[in-house]
Amino acid sequence: MLDEFDKKILRHVQRDNQLTSAQLSELVGLSPTSVQRRLIKLRANKVIEADIAVVSPKAVDRPLIMLVAVELARERSDIIDRFKRAVRERPEVMSAYYVTGETDFVLVVSAIDMTDYETFTRDFFYNNTDIKGFKTTVVMDRIKASFSLPL
Repeated sequence: MLDEFDKKILRHVQRDNQLTSAQLSELVGLSPTSVQRRLIKLRANKVIEADIAVVSPKAVDRPLIMLVAVELARERSDIIDRFKRAVRERPEVMSAYYVTGETDFVLVVSAIDMTDYETFTRDFFYNNTDIKGFKTTVVMDRIKASFSLPL
């Protein structure tokens, strides 16, 4: 169970994961040692899942982002598990969600350009007999990039 100090720490760490224990202690009203202990516990309990940075796609020459809705040919657990494994292995897939509704998965995919994306689709989608179909939406402008949750 998270208390108010844990939530304060999480609010600040979500915005800036580079804050030191001393900086966090001033922001939340605890000693640096207490903050460090709480951070270790939050990580051990998987409340904090990862320390990540949001990288600009344009800055690393991968400016094209697509949202891809994927429908599997059949809904069997072995097919779903196989697809999940395949998604995790592809660096082009930035995020992936197993969803309800008319589609089975929604992927966020990065590419250098449309030729690069076409190569990805041929290799990843068209060569996979477990996939019934996919629909791509090209992102025109990234308005917000965040994993922050309201606390």
